[in-house]
Amino acid sequence: MLRHVLQRLLTTLPVMLGVLLIGFLLMQVVPTDPAVVRAGPTATADVIAAIRTELGLDQPLYVQFGIYVWRLLHGDLGVSIINNMPVTQELGGTIGPTLELMFASLFWAIPLGILLGTVAAYFRGTVLDRAITALSVAGGSVPVFFLGLMLIWFVGFRWQLLPFTGRGGPLWTVEGWQAIALPALTLGGVFVAPVARMTRTAVLEVLGAEHVRTARAKGLTERAVVLHHALRNALIPVVTLIGLQIGFLLGGAVVTETVFSWPGVGRLAVGAILSADFPMAQGTIIVLSMGFILVNLAVDVLYVALDPRMRGA
Repeated sequence: MLRHVLQRLLTTLPVMLGVLLIGFLLMQVVPTDPAVVRAGPTATADVIAAIRTELGLDQPLYVQFGIYVWRLLHGDLGVSIINNMPVTQELGGTIGPTLELMFASLFWAIPLGILLGTVAAYFRGTVLDRAITALSVAGGSVPVFFLGLMLIWFVGFRWQLLPFTGRGGPLWTVEGWQAIALPALTLGGVFVAPVARMTRTAVLEVLGAEHVRTARAKGLTERAVVLHHALRNALIPVVTLIGLQIGFLLGGAVVTETVFSWPGVGRLAVGAILSADFPMAQGTIIVLSMGFILVNLAVDVLYVALDPRMRGA
């Protein structure tokens, strides 16, 4: 198991280097000059030139990238151009809310998706199966921002049941759960549909396997057959999809945090890009990319736990 994890960690190094390079180059094509942003609209050309030299923007791109990577190796993400605060300090205050939002979204979306997919597979061809399939297709087609705006309009504005702006507090408080309810429903709502569809397909394949027929021949209850013999063996492709979807959920978190004014990494990234705050934007890209990589690493480890045949791979 440990060797498997170490091998996966080694493969993430070139991926992370590629992410750093692409993120660095993307920031170079932004038309706004960071030196002008820091100097202000009334600054003279001499002041702007001095700031460019201070920031190292007058160096060739390969030199700038080398300096950037060297600073990263020492844990230095730079200083924000807008508020002149360390990027690590700003990110430290936003990672927690983003993790809370991800946890609250997955807390209800994954069990519900697996439950709906299993029920649809067991009652294959019935009205219940068709209804779950139709809802899954419809749910997977709804954009994140549209679902969020609908929840804000009806639940938050017209019915005034839940707050819809900002963070109310930690998750272990009532105010925290009330504030995170609508963002979590929005982000998790687009997650249920693909999990339900994949679970249905995987469970259908396993229900026709020989070991399932053998379990039924032994006189086991349908609940034991479905949960212990069918669903457990069908979880490998479901875990694959969940891992990929959690990675894409980070992109959805950017939209959700912006719509609900949630103080997370995604909202910080949007603000940094719009204000041409290069160090902050690059720091958020690193955090989101690391989140995606760690999720995929966790999926690889779950593979080994669910399928013993992969332990020797």
